[in-house]
Amino acid sequence: METTHMTYNQEIAKADALIGGQGNWDGIAPESVARMRLQNRFHTGLDIARYTAAIMRRDMAAYDADPSAYTQSLGCWHGFIGQQKLISIKKHFGSTKGKYLYLSGWMVAALRSDFGPLPDQSMHEKTSVPALIEELYTFLRQADARELSLLFRDLDKARETGNAVEIQRLTHAIDTYETHVVPIIADIDAGFGNAEATYLLAKKMIQAGACALQIENQVSDEKQCGHQDGKVTVPHEDFLAKIRACRYAFLELGVDDGIIVARTDSLGAGLTKQIAYSREPGDIGDQYNSFLDCEEVDLTGIGNGDVIISREGKLLRPKRLPSNLFQFRSGTGEDRCVLDCITSLQNGADLLWIETEKPHVEQIAGMVDRIREVIPNAKLVYNNSPSFNWTLNFRQQIFDRWNAEGKDVSAYDRAKLMSADYDATDLAAEADEKIRTFQKDAAARAGIFHHLITLPTYHTAALSTDNLAKDYFGEAGMLGYVAGVQRKEIRQGIACVKHQNMSGSDIGDDHKEYFAGEAALKAGGVHNTMNQFAA
Repeated sequence: METTHMTYNQEIAKADALIGGQGNWDGIAPESVARMRLQNRFHTGLDIARYTAAIMRRDMAAYDADPSAYTQSLGCWHGFIGQQKLISIKKHFGSTKGKYLYLSGWMVAALRSDFGPLPDQSMHEKTSVPALIEELYTFLRQADARELSLLFRDLDKARETGNAVEIQRLTHAIDTYETHVVPIIADIDAGFGNAEATYLLAKKMIQAGACALQIENQVSDEKQCGHQDGKVTVPHEDFLAKIRACRYAFLELGVDDGIIVARTDSLGAGLTKQIAYSREPGDIGDQYNSFLDCEEVDLTGIGNGDVIISREGKLLRPKRLPSNLFQFRSGTGEDRCVLDCITSLQNGADLLWIETEKPHVEQIAGMVDRIREVIPNAKLVYNNSPSFNWTLNFRQQIFDRWNAEGKDVSAYDRAKLMSADYDATDLAAEADEKIRTFQKDAAARAGIFHHLITLPTYHTAALSTDNLAKDYFGEAGMLGYVAGVQRKEIRQGIACVKHQNMSGSDIGDDHKEYFAGEAALKAGGVHNTMNQFAA
């Protein structure tokens, strides 16, 4: 990892010079100051946004050079969940490289709104989004402080025993320490209002630490979850104004390389609230209107209150619903997606998000191929959504391919392929392998730079709680917790098994010693039950 901060010994020397120059700070220890500074590397959210934006830009360039260098994230709805995810990544893989966080508007609505659980329709408080960004980074920074605290304590022990090799190893580990702070791709929904509202919220999100904002082309007050029906899109000029609003927010705050992810919901959206303004044939407004479902009329066929547009010398009446929304022609979704993506990238967006109805590499690749005819380095963020039934989708894809190849599929019922009866079959095994390699395959074939799962920790929280409740309140009793949770935590080295340490008790003890010396009343003595987990 690149280090932009001073080494441990340099920090101590700097603090020593500062304290010595004051004359009356004799009770302040230079090494304690150095430790606290290293444990608090990022002083503001803007520091985080600038640092993580640079990471994403490097990762995007690496992907352009080699599509196997794709990146990943999981959606996290609480700071603790994000923290444990990054601690786990560092434990298992040794580095956070290529691993981000995703902040899902769906999970904010469902789990973090003062109104209680809400559908994903932009009804939650807009302030809850930057609040969650700040919370996530608070927990990630605390993970840094905790891990460095453990290194400092080990360094003190090595000094006490005079172990020079261990002192050198630990000093190097401190100097090359990799932070838990990683990029967050944050969902700003459809901007929560007009372009000014989008700009104001974008500023709050960036100030909280977001380096990447994901914005979608739905109508703010008609916004729907990407995997539900009834989605309504806006004309391109309206969406581009919000993209520009996000860019202005980044530039105003000095995050010059901030990332904008332009999401199109056009594949599943059959409605628009507005007919686009067109200045001349072929302009972007005219192209948007060309997808409307219209019937040709003459002057005698115009009814009371009808909306009529003129195209290519003809009078056309767009199909208008009782909701006052206008309908697009069936089958135009893919063409609208491609146009959305091209215009977004031409007007300031950095990455694309195409919300699809199924995880199918060739479907995504077909659109990306068309986009790349105009924008050769177009890249996607893709939602590996829990709204997809991955098992059924991929088993049906394998069934369809086998059937097209003339392979005997008579042993399978395509509509019932989700059944556990098929789990041990060759078809299920091939489908699972395609699921396993989906991210690698889609990164190579379909231009997907970043793979995320929007709502995974929502589902894991529900699943783990169900398992614990079933056992604990059943015959297993306390063994349900011990065998199902604690024993696994201990044996798998889950950091939060020492929950007092995870919550910051040892960091607090360090500070008490800095502040009061031998008079400090510390919590981490020999009678702390957390010591039972030392083994």
